[in-house]
Amino acid sequence: ASAAADPGADALGAFAEVVESAAARAGEAVLVVPEGERLVALAADEGAAVAACVEYARGLEGTRPAPEPTPNGDVEGLVVGLSAPSGPIAASTAYKQAEQALSVARRRGRVCVEHEHLAAGSVLPLLADDAVRAFADGLLRALRDHDATGRGDLVASLRAWLSRHGQWDAAAADLGVHRHTLRYRMRRVEEILGRSLDDPDVRMELWLALKATSSE
Repeated sequence: ASAAADPGADALGAFAEVVESAAARAGEAVLVVPEGERLVALAADEGAAVAACVEYARGLEGTRPAPEPTPNGDVEGLVVGLSAPSGPIAASTAYKQAEQALSVARRRGRVCVEHEHLAAGSVLPLLADDAVRAFADGLLRALRDHDATGRGDLVASLRAWLSRHGQWDAAAADLGVHRHTLRYRMRRVEEILGRSLDDPDVRMELWLALKATSSE
């Protein structure tokens, strides 16, 4: 399954023609359905229609600038998201995957993103999303406010402790402090945030928040 979005009817029409023509030449069944300002195409996995879709999108990527967001949040230019291969009974899952790939393509300024390639990459580029940055800033704000008063370096200590997977001696050595000092700082982190660092979900969220704001 593949989903494509574009505010221009001409680009969508050209895209649909490429997919349908490829399917017709190969004798494949394909369903292309308009959905608002985008098209949803259901095609045989690894068939001619899907191959034509990818080739067409990649051709656009090499001949024109990447899609640019407009002030209202739309994207100028054809954007395509492809699901991973799936059987007919998993069409709803394929549709969701195509939407996810489409969303990633929009955020990254790409013409085409394939869902199955996302798992082979890194989650870190996704942390640049504004919603993730807002979450990270909110989560770490109390610690940054504490550090701004000169009463300690909790953010750097937390980063060192998490990067060393909670190994006190190694993290303390990285910071150049005694491990008892680091233990005190981590207790202060827990007190300020109202969260336990024994919770793996809390550690994961804090690490992602630190990565999302690492350029600051």
